[in-house]
Amino acid sequence: MHMTIQTNGFQMTSALRAYTDQRLATALGWARHHMRRLAVSLSDINGPRGGVDKRCRIQVQLGGGREVIVDDVDANLYAAIDRAVDRADRAVVKKVERTRQFVRTRAPAQQGQMATGEQHEPADDMPVRGNEAQER
Repeated sequence: MHMTIQTNGFQMTSALRAYTDQRLATALGWARHHMRRLAVSLSDINGPRGGVDKRCRIQVQLGGGREVIVDDVDANLYAAIDRAVDRADRAVVKKVERTRQFVRTRAPAQQGQMATGEQHEPADDMPVRGNEAQER
């Protein structure tokens, strides 16, 4: 899996990188074998003017050409990362669950004995265990 974290409008600090890595590993670590690419883009929309303008955009490319894209904006960048990671986790779960294939086969019904409620006696060539051995 290829993972990139990029910033736009501010410098990436080691604390911010570590926090983002840790949140992604915690939330999406289970899906590591399903993901081909994970891209995180952190940006300051308004620049130094302030406001509710810190954006976290997460793009997860899954196998089979499927993709999950999540955007979240908040005044606090860490809060935007938290919400975006949680939403990405839920979206990846849905995508993976939809692609699972369950095999549903019906077991063949036993004829005769089970339908009438008769007891099954072990065959002579079958190994016998426990109390059944004493009765023979």
